[in-house]
Amino acid sequence: MTRLDIFADPVCPWSLIGKLELDRALESRPDHPFAVTWHPFRLNPQIAAEGVDRIAHLKATMGADGAEAMRLLVEQSAAMGLTLNPAEREPNTLDAHRLMHWAGLEQAQSRVMSGLMRAHWQEARDIADHAELGAIAAQAGMDRDMVLRLLASDADRDEVNTRELHARERGISVCPTFIVADAHAVTGAQPAKLWQSVIDEIAAQG
Repeated sequence: MTRLDIFADPVCPWSLIGKLELDRALESRPDHPFAVTWHPFRLNPQIAAEGVDRIAHLKATMGADGAEAMRLLVEQSAAMGLTLNPAEREPNTLDAHRLMHWAGLEQAQSRVMSGLMRAHWQEARDIADHAELGAIAAQAGMDRDMVLRLLASDADRDEVNTRELHARERGISVCPTFIVADAHAVTGAQPAKLWQSVIDEIAAQG
């Protein structure tokens, strides 16, 4: 298997598109060699625990470019058959990444990330809310009660923060960032055709 490490945040619009494109490529190549691992990389790590208004946040962080970026996101998503209905508040995603960390122990990361993205971008749900995270975990096959107990504690907060800090210290600054075989970095939302080419190249070398 070939490692594919992905540094992403479920509330990052280009992480959403990047995952959709990657999923399309993997579905078209069912014998792909990738062993996918998701890593914490918060788009906005300074957001207050209670979150902030999404529109106000976009204006504050992106100015006039925010509206254009969202227009492009809506168009690109629609072209991929995805209708967006994003949450009204931009959440702090530390607890979502804690859930992703635990999902990694149960080989459920991609299912959980799909659930987090669907909840935030299509179902207007608050993915900082523990009840919502428990429901997403359960839908991915995890133990809801165990997840809720962990979320109510400080379990792995330091682990997630340390992993994110380590990523930034390694020079990762773009969300999403994909690292193939611990050697080749690909940043941003890449089209499915690129991933299909990478998979075919790896297969040819094997």
